[in-house]
Amino acid sequence: MIKLLIIIGIVIGLILVYFMVVALLPGFKVQRLPLAGVKATPRTNTASTASARKDVRFTIKGDAIKAWLYLPDAKDAKVPCIVMANGTGGTKDMLLEDYARRFQAAGMAVLNFDYRCFGGSGGQPRQLIWIPHQLEDYAAAVDFARGLEAIDSQRIALWGTSLSGGHVITVAARDHRTACAVAQCPGVDGRASAKHALKTMGLKHLLRMVVNGQRDWVRGLLGLAPHRIPIVGKPGSIGLLTTPGEWEFFEQFVPESFVNEVCARIVIRSDKYRPVNYAGNVRCPVLMQVCEKDEIIPVASARETEKLLGRYADARYYPIGHFDIYKGEHFERAVEEQIGFLKKHLSLQK
Repeated sequence: MIKLLIIIGIVIGLILVYFMVVALLPGFKVQRLPLAGVKATPRTNTASTASARKDVRFTIKGDAIKAWLYLPDAKDAKVPCIVMANGTGGTKDMLLEDYARRFQAAGMAVLNFDYRCFGGSGGQPRQLIWIPHQLEDYAAAVDFARGLEAIDSQRIALWGTSLSGGHVITVAARDHRTACAVAQCPGVDGRASAKHALKTMGLKHLLRMVVNGQRDWVRGLLGLAPHRIPIVGKPGSIGLLTTPGEWEFFEQFVPESFVNEVCARIVIRSDKYRPVNYAGNVRCPVLMQVCEKDEIIPVASARETEKLLGRYADARYYPIGHFDIYKGEHFERAVEEQIGFLKKHLSLQK
């Protein structure tokens, strides 16, 4: 028994030494990969038919959440509202205005917000993707929208894409007042995505990523400055998104304000996040737009989510890649289908 306790003590000691070395080892830096970004210009000009956006804010646990509120042309009655936020590392000024203005022109209000620690919102450390916080931010944004005088509190929809496509399923499962949700190329099973990454990128790359995640996690526990890695990088480099084509997509679409860094601890946390497990508790219609050639998210996880959603699922499958749905004819088709779905379930059909 004593020998066993000694062995256990030695193992624990070695683990602690390992984590301290990983956290404190000097010179452990990842190359920064800045992106020039582009001046954000909406693909649709609806200024003549819809009101301009308004800067609004609300707070959660002392941190200010910055958002853009889009209201349709003045109406006597209250209007439905879509609450939306971006995916991995994205902010409200990256592509989302293209969707928001289309929804606005179709007679719906939109609340487009930045998560804590990103964009214009408060929160420390900067560039931290902490999923429990992002889910809290979504719920707080919904509460804020429900309290606005122009908004019909009974007609609140959720909209998400990629990582936030999973968020809207989780939030809808917790809030049965949700009228409906749109989940575009949704990340619904972190475990499945991690297994997919292992197959496509290899064990060596995955281990490099895990060590970076461990370094940031331990530094966070010790109250030290975070260890950050690029959000997007070129294939083979250290970064959250490094599959072929991702760097080129971000080069084309990120705004000038985009910060290509993220606290690395998300690497060792993302596989624990599985919105698919919440799908059975959803009680509102969900439009799932699934990219069958998705390079990041296994299609099988979307099909499992559709099955668990049951009669609430409205699943559409497209023979395209993860980032194709944001561009050209695929964007047009996706957004038109979203408008039709939202009008139907927010009682805006003529």
